[in-house]
Amino acid sequence: MNQDVLVRFLFNERDVRGEIAYASDSLQQMLQNHDYPYPVKQLLAELVIATSLLTATLKLDGDIAVQLQGDGPVRFAAVNGTAEQEFRGVARLQAEIGATGFRDLIGEGYMLVTITPKQGERYQGIIPLTGDSLTDTLEAYFAQSEQLPTRLYLFTDLTEGKSRAAGLLLQVLPVDPEKAKQDFSDLVIVTDTITSDELLNLPTEQMLHRLYHDEEVELFAPQPIRFVCGCSREKCESAIISLGKAIIEEHIAEGKLEISCDYCNSTYQFDSAELSLLLNKF
Repeated sequence: MNQDVLVRFLFNERDVRGEIAYASDSLQQMLQNHDYPYPVKQLLAELVIATSLLTATLKLDGDIAVQLQGDGPVRFAAVNGTAEQEFRGVARLQAEIGATGFRDLIGEGYMLVTITPKQGERYQGIIPLTGDSLTDTLEAYFAQSEQLPTRLYLFTDLTEGKSRAAGLLLQVLPVDPEKAKQDFSDLVIVTDTITSDELLNLPTEQMLHRLYHDEEVELFAPQPIRFVCGCSREKCESAIISLGKAIIEEHIAEGKLEISCDYCNSTYQFDSAELSLLLNKF
């Protein structure tokens, strides 16, 4: 079974590149401490895979945040990723979940892609939600920002205690525009036949051979995908200090302060003695 990797591939006789991303254990780690409704878990699973594919496509050396904001029951959903394929994600609800479609969850809104390179200036792209799926909006984003025809396929399996998701991306190479356009069109026709079972369950090489048995496909070494929250007691201490003396003194009087992490739901507790020690750092 494919687990927690990103795999890049090229068509040697076509001006098209591809990526496949799988998340299983890492996805389970992200979701396990949250009581999200099933449709929200499914949305976040798709967003994790989409962020992984997007990060690899942009050849990013830094961090990326992909956010969905809307007026539907899911007010906010976001996944943060890195060039090392480390991610974390969170969703915030503002109403009960009824219908389960993408637009039923998000409503009218936007997708924001924020890229923070290790060197250089931060960049943010904003695009209105398009169509009835996350893939529709992502393909519109690529058309607007990269101006390269791109096709995405996202599948999830969150039944019977499983937490699995997979995605496949095709994108033209900026070489010969006319040839690339025809190559892309030919390959999309074939790739549109892919099923959830094939992408989620078949080994990568077998799945690619089944789809593209008439093509010469070159696979590259897989890159691990990991859930990394990043929270720590030390970061909480810095956050408490940033609150200022007056607020810390209020919590000392109350006897404690609790900080919860939105990403992993870990709770950090500080008693009066520990808060007093932090107060001494001013």
